Amino acid sequence: MGSVERLIVVVLFDGVDLLDVTGPPEVFALLRRETDDETGYHVVLAAETMDPVTTSAGVRVLPDITFREVSGKRIDTLMVPGSVDIDDQRRVHALTDPAVVGRVKELAGRSRRVASVCVGAHLLAAAGLLDGKRATTHWSTAQQLAADHPAVEVDADPIFIRAGDVWTGAGITACLDLSLALVSEDFGEAVALRVARQLVMYLKRPSGQSQFSVPIEPVSTTRRMAGLRHHITQNIARPLTITDLAEHAHVSERQLTRIFKTELGTTPAAYIESARVEVARNRLETTDETLERVASVCGFGTVDTLIRAFRRRLNTTPTEYRSRFRHSV
Repeated sequence: MGSVERLIVVVLFDGVDLLDVTGPPEVFALLRRETDDETGYHVVLAAETMDPVTTSAGVRVLPDITFREVSGKRIDTLMVPGSVDIDDQRRVHALTDPAVVGRVKELAGRSRRVASVCVGAHLLAAAGLLDGKRATTHWSTAQQLAADHPAVEVDADPIFIRAGDVWTGAGITACLDLSLALVSEDFGEAVALRVARQLVMYLKRPSGQSQFSVPIEPVSTTRRMAGLRHHITQNIARPLTITDLAEHAHVSERQLTRIFKTELGTTPAAYIESARVEVARNRLETTDETLERVASVCGFGTVDTLIRAFRRRLNTTPTEYRSRFRHSV
């Protein structure tokens, strides 16, 4: 059987947010590493002409194909990034060029599904693709989206929302999660989780820092949970109690436990331990720190606690793990 590639078209236009363009394709590119055949995605950047497109960051990007040329192809997924303007009071406004809106509407009609990246939801809404649907966007423009498009049910809390064959994401990191969800839909959860681990490892290793997501966990679906996970990774060396987390999230301890169970299918304590193990794995792989130091900076307190956590989570010891996976960066 020959290879089957799904065509993903990323819309390009002057002033587009650079990370909106480059983030999702990185997820799709990593899929090839995790599959045994040639099945996967073919990502192209489409613009009005083949001239370089200047992004909001000032970086110029070269299109692969024009809108006219790609309109004759069968599109699997249309990815629509966004663009913003900042006024003199530092207020953020999403931009919607009528010409781009027209192209999005045209290409969406040839696409199996459509996904907006961050404020790209405003382009989808202007094209009439979100009418009667629940959608999200970056929190800074959610009120604008609701005011400009009353027919859209705007929900500023979720990281991403699926409404049939239309997906909307809240921000660039959230849209990495959205992209992983697309991979999961196409190739299964197991493959998506392997892609997530590859992506997270790639992003965190050059800096050697400990802020990262635990890749074996499901993605967060609300900003509250995303905020909690971020808080945990930023304070991993400190004692993290249920009381502390509940206060941070402005909920009761009982509600906090329920949130973790509903969102991640685990308890706060179990999640914290898994996060600490991930930090410890990174340090064991990339540093020569003593086990005492690793235990301390990862919040385990003692080496014995570190060892017990590794046995529970990985069925090995920190020393055995380091001997197998230690490498220079």
